[in-house]
Amino acid sequence: VQLQASGGGLVQAGGSLRLSCAASGSIFRISNMGWYRQAPGKQRELVADIGSLGNTRYADSVTGRFTIARDNAKNTVYLQTNSLKLEDTAVYYCNVYGTMVSGSYPEVFDSWGQGTLVTVSS
Repeated sequence: VQLQASGGGLVQAGGSLRLSCAASGSIFRISNMGWYRQAPGKQRELVADIGSLGNTRYADSVTGRFTIARDNAKNTVYLQTNSLKLEDTAVYYCNVYGTMVSGSYPEVFDSWGQGTLVTVSS
């Protein structure tokens, strides 16, 4: 399963960006979709994720500013980022977990996108 992320860029503090990540391949079912980020010199951290029933969770640092959503028909997950701060600058990675069609039995996959850079300037 391949993931294609897009939507990153340069934005001023207080601005907004919408990130998208589309999954493609022999997908049978997607369970969880999420966004992580990694800032320079820091470990990768969970930003937000969304389950198959639409249940969401957010990092404390983005709660109230970011919104995650998914379109199951398009196998796509979105991250609406508002009121961006300098500390939101990072490479954002999407992650998708589910099962794929492989031979006679479904096979679990856990795929990562290539990363999209978000740079927030003052």
